[in-house]
Amino acid sequence: MATRRYGVPILAALAVLVAVTTGQALSGRGSTATAATSGALAATAGCGKAPTLTSGTRTIQSSGQNRTYILRVPDNYDANRQYKLIFAFHWLNGTAANVSSAGYYGLQPLSSNSTIFVAPQGIDNGWANTNGRDLTLVDDLTRLIEGGLCVDTTQLFALGWSYGGAMSYAVACARPTVFRAVTVLSGANLSGCNGGTQPVAYFGIHGIHDSVLNISNGRSLRDTFVRNNGCTAQSPREPAQGSLTHITTTYSGCRAGYPVQWAAFDGDHTPSPVDGSGSPNDSRTWTSGEIWKFFSQFQGTVPPSSPPVSSPPPSSPPVSSPPPNSPPPSSPPVSGQPGACTATYRIVNTWPGGFQGEFTVANGGSSTLTGWTTRFTLAGGQSISSLWNGTNTGTSGNVTVRNAAYNGTLGAGATTTFGFTATGDSSPPPTAVTCTSP
Repeated sequence: MATRRYGVPILAALAVLVAVTTGQALSGRGSTATAATSGALAATAGCGKAPTLTSGTRTIQSSGQNRTYILRVPDNYDANRQYKLIFAFHWLNGTAANVSSAGYYGLQPLSSNSTIFVAPQGIDNGWANTNGRDLTLVDDLTRLIEGGLCVDTTQLFALGWSYGGAMSYAVACARPTVFRAVTVLSGANLSGCNGGTQPVAYFGIHGIHDSVLNISNGRSLRDTFVRNNGCTAQSPREPAQGSLTHITTTYSGCRAGYPVQWAAFDGDHTPSPVDGSGSPNDSRTWTSGEIWKFFSQFQGTVPPSSPPVSSPPPSSPPVSSPPPNSPPPSSPPVSGQPGACTATYRIVNTWPGGFQGEFTVANGGSSTLTGWTTRFTLAGGQSISSLWNGTNTGTSGNVTVRNAAYNGTLGAGATTTFGFTATGDSSPPPTAVTCTSP
């Protein structure tokens, strides 16, 4: 395999992060979800006719914007053969061209012309997924490719590194009946997790001393699908620092057809670690082979399973570790009005041009709260770009956040949290904080 050149960036800041959509299924996909869950091979409209798409850099209208992507159609394409479709997302400040030139994370050379590859281009070279625009792009591209080429709709996969890994995680959360499996390399919850309660085959890869996105982020993403897939919870063995090795663990007890795999390696923030080598760009990386093996175990059918997990996600926000040299939280907590319902604020993380905040909502009374509403005022220049574990009205100035469906009931002494990312300076903290309950 040719040497892989990623041009690994120094991700000093992730300034614009998350916003997610509300749709759970791919709009306009027709019977795809039914075909996937029934285990039947689902041929697309592009099967049996002359292809309307060819390899190259292309544009598509999505959410009112011109978006670009690079498509790789297999050599000797056969319109009567159903192909895998793999989405490969670039990293922050990377490009679709970087992904394409690196063989779609090294998978294209291994695919033996069995797979259609697509590398979308993120706005501002990232995957902020503002108002769900990047998930909509995935939907639009899927619809376009399935209409113009022959795709097996039970064989859709996604992968990416860093911010691209975050986008792959967002796809797994929001499109569980569309995508069969995902791989997240050195990722974090940066592009949102709309849904995130249904099973998807999941492979997480992360360095034990990642200085950009701490490995705790990768473990948190992994554990979402350990729960969703019904796997037996465990703390997988990870290599010691200095060992220059990796350890791959396949979880036990998972629902049939929905495995979870975890590979921790002795290394930093890189998509192509090499056992026994500190070089971040080495053609001998093990990741490509492991990922291709993981995807290839799904042979065009989805095994029958019990109904999707429907329990609400945990009320705690996604784990987020500060980037290197990020200052520790320095602002004093801001508390709401006294009474049964109180809200306390803290800064979780800061970076140039943005920050992450968190409110803890507590029931200080002796009776159960059946719903809560927190109101606060953001300073000038501060604007919320994403919020989880609550529903907000307003993103700047006066903001109101109401409980989500799953965290509105608080017994006496119980607490829950909601968090958000925002643009602007983290100081001053929110003012005029109140918490009320019906």
